[in-house]
Amino acid sequence: MTSVTRSRRQVRLSRALGIALTPKAVKHFEKRPYPPGEHGRARRRTESDYAVRLREKQRLRAQYALREKQLVKVYENARKTAGLTGEVMVEDLETRLDALVLRAGFARTVLQARQAVTHRHILVDGKIVDRPSFRVKPGQTLQVKPKSQATTPFQVAAAGAHRDVLPAVPGYLEVQLEKLQATLARRPKRSEVPVTCEVQLVVEFYAR
Repeated sequence: MTSVTRSRRQVRLSRALGIALTPKAVKHFEKRPYPPGEHGRARRRTESDYAVRLREKQRLRAQYALREKQLVKVYENARKTAGLTGEVMVEDLETRLDALVLRAGFARTVLQARQAVTHRHILVDGKIVDRPSFRVKPGQTLQVKPKSQATTPFQVAAAGAHRDVLPAVPGYLEVQLEKLQATLARRPKRSEVPVTCEVQLVVEFYAR
């Protein structure tokens, strides 16, 4: 799949879910703030409870670019953990390495962040980790490896070029952008995570 095709798919998905998943989608969203397809401009009929819950689940999946199987596993683990299941789900997802690479501003989109990880550009506590789903623990430091820091994409990131399209750095992450380094200071709290989703509806979708 080419980057152009992938970008178009993300824009289309953004419009379908009612949230901008990429900076490019934001611009398209401003021009066409309605779902894709020939009936996109028509006013939506009253949606069923199932449709509403399904859309929230798809929203959460899309913002972390997960497969269904991955999100089900996160739900099952959260269900067995103390706390509100929906909040625990998001807090767990937010400790993924690719999510933190994005939040730190080392990439512009979650897919770019994932690529940085799989292409072995990211170190955790000085060791290469190439699994996007790797859970970073409080106190651990992620950094773009020194050799990769000299490349244009990461030089652009270090200059703060992505900060204009990303949410503010959340309080659980300490970032030294010029050094392309970030430390997870503590476990994220749902209220701080810049994700658009009614998590209780996601829980209800899976619990049905």
